Amino acid sequence: MRIEVNDQICESNGLCAGVAPEVFDLDEDDNLHLLHDSVTPNNEDVVREAVRQCPRNAITLDE
Repeated sequence: MRIEVNDQICESNGLCAGVAPEVFDLDEDDNLHLLHDSVTPNNEDVVREAVRQCPRNAITLDE
């Protein structure tokens, strides 16, 4: 399963980085970066929570 972020609607609120800092990162200019674009058994729960908490629904999972 892959993580996809729609840069056109992402507002870089950073909620995802707060929930899953090992997967999502905000740089000093508030640009969101994926540190890993694959969901693993070890990070699936936190990635799904980050998807749920995104206020713009900019994060999706390609299953």
